[in-house]
Amino acid sequence: MEAHSLMQRIAAILVVVAAGGACSVSANTVRIYTADFNLPIPRPDPNDPYITKGWMDDAVIEVLDHFIIADLDVGITLTHTNVFDLQISLQNPAGTILTLNMYNFDEYFEAENYTNTIFDDEAPLSIKEGEAPFTGRFRPLDVLSDFDGTDAYGLWHLRICDMWEWNIGTFNHLELIFTPEPSTATLLILGASLLTLFRPHRHR
Repeated sequence: MEAHSLMQRIAAILVVVAAGGACSVSANTVRIYTADFNLPIPRPDPNDPYITKGWMDDAVIEVLDHFIIADLDVGITLTHTNVFDLQISLQNPAGTILTLNMYNFDEYFEAENYTNTIFDDEAPLSIKEGEAPFTGRFRPLDVLSDFDGTDAYGLWHLRICDMWEWNIGTFNHLELIFTPEPSTATLLILGASLLTLFRPHRHR
């Protein structure tokens, strides 16, 4: 192989590798989907205006992009006069439900609100170790990594059940913070480019 041709190939390989790195960074860019709500906790019952326990209407975010999840954090804000009453879960588009937080009946306490609470598998504290209004990052009861490797596309449901009478509240905000896996298409393109560069050339 001529020296000039060899140098061209090396330069081309460096360009492809650099492009691959740039594509990987782009593919791993965090994608955030947010929505504001005004959902009573629990949902109102027209047959019983004084109801103070039961399910909230789901807070729903639709993800319109296809990508594979490498990591997911979940942020919520809600007001409630006693968060001990609440069981909070997240359902992905495939129907899998993970519990973010709930309490045993022998752990009774009185406290208000979740304010800018982020459920994060990598957080140093468990939500069980936190105190209302849980501002900051906390590990959820179930691991959100169970959603890793799945397609984010579709409807995500944040579900809350108020398990006890007397206390009420409002769900205000939901945030889904995704880190996607590198694009399969990007890896295939890079592989094909490298094969082309190293394919022997016939000289006439």
